[in-house]
Amino acid sequence: MPIKVLVNGAFGRMGQMVTKAITANPKFELAGQIGREYNLAKSIKDSNAQVVVDFTHPSVVFSNAQTIIEAGAHPVIGTSGLTRDQVLTLQNQCDMLKLGGLIAPSFSLGAVLMMKYAKEIAKYLPHVEIIELHHDNKADSPSGTAIRTAEMIAESCSTINQPIKSSIETVAGARGANHLNIPIHAVRLPGLLAHQEVIFGGLGETLTLRHDSFDRACFMPGVCLACEKVVNLKTLAYGLEKIL
Repeated sequence: MPIKVLVNGAFGRMGQMVTKAITANPKFELAGQIGREYNLAKSIKDSNAQVVVDFTHPSVVFSNAQTIIEAGAHPVIGTSGLTRDQVLTLQNQCDMLKLGGLIAPSFSLGAVLMMKYAKEIAKYLPHVEIIELHHDNKADSPSGTAIRTAEMIAESCSTINQPIKSSIETVAGARGANHLNIPIHAVRLPGLLAHQEVIFGGLGETLTLRHDSFDRACFMPGVCLACEKVVNLKTLAYGLEKIL
């Protein structure tokens, strides 16, 4: 039987593409398309959705995820903006219900590979900074991908960017945001979609990993994979790499 998938945020750019991808895939049945004017809990109940994909807004993603879990559906969260504490709260909620789901800072397979190899490189080149570049309508910064990249790098090496060198910012913010001792610089411009550079520095050399998303279609294989996998999970995974 096809997996019944409800798309929340279906009328935005990502939501429209998710709807098309789910409709075109014989493994799924589109249970419905909803947006901000809909009652999420009622829509899940009325559609008997097994999986709910959320591409909405950072201001509502936490409450949406809680509603999805409380309704007994498997969440697939692509909206960025969740804090570490919120992720832990949602994971505990899923653990209590033995309900599987996924929060993915990026659904791009290329971006996931970039994060995977950045984690390995940091063991040998522990001086690193991140530059992320997105379209000018992105609601939050830094991106979820940049935050997750920094977390994975920090997990792999306890001496990231050590020793810390003092620096004077003559313009506040010139050195970017600091997450787990890793500077993250966010760029927002028309003409961009989703791009990231992870730059490592060593003695007399640098190494740069760069990933570019030119079309939202690149996220669809990851979304479909998540919708297929979460129904067999008993916990809420954080990061697409956890189900690859």
